[in-house]
Order: sequence, then structure tokens, then C-alpha cells
Amino acid sequence: MFTKLMYWIVRQLAKLHDLLMSLNDRIDVPLNDKQLHFLIIGIVGMAMIFVVYPLFKKLAETNHTMVIAWIYVFTMLIVLTFAIEIGQGYTNTGRVEMADVVYGLTGFLCMFAVFLLIRMIWHSIRNHFRKA
Repeated sequence: MFTKLMYWIVRQLAKLHDLLMSLNDRIDVPLNDKQLHFLIIGIVGMAMIFVVYPLFKKLAETNHTMVIAWIYVFTMLIVLTFAIEIGQGYTNTGRVEMADVVYGLTGFLCMFAVFLLIRMIWHSIRNHFRKA
């Protein structure tokens, strides 16, 4: 299921890229690739700030720092796994495969699930003895 989601996201981004390129070709002042990246990534980044900042602020106020940490780490792992794949393609030290990204991220999700289970058990035991 995770693999299908990742491929779907990649396909949607490719469609969006094609749409933006065709729109760019139709305007009177066509932008080059660098200018388009400047505008689009800038706009997307600012939109994310307007969503992420209030969310993180609320999570911090309600003492959900683990959620903030997880979102940050997962985001960084996505960047890292894609960077590794791109590096392998650039240096010819391996094959660039989406499956590698998916397996790496799935490994983190599985290990984090085990960590959460252990953490929940620990907190349950600790809370039990605090009430006693």
C-alpha cells in the first residue's frame, strides 16, 4: 500500500509539472526552469508554513512534541532516501529504484511502531506506580 501511495504521489507531481510547463509555454513571458522552481517552490513552501506553523504550535501547547519530532524525522528521511538514490545514480554505485526509498521508509515506520509500543508500556507502568 505504501509503495502504491509513493508511486501515486510521483505520478501526480509529474502531471503537475507537465501542467505548469504547458501553462508556462502559453504565457507571453515564458519563465525558464530556474525561475519556475523559484516561484513554485517558494509558493509551496509559504503555503506549508501557513499550515505547519499553527499545527506545530498547537501540538507544542498540548505537549505533543513526539508528534513534531516524528514529522520532522520522517520528512528528513524522505529527503535523505531520495538523496541516496540520486547519489547512486550520479556516481553509478547502485541502481536508482523507488523500491529502495519505500523499503527504507517502511523500515523506519516498523521500528518506530516497536518504539511506540515500548514507550506506551513504559508510560503505562510509570503512571500505574505514580497513582499508587
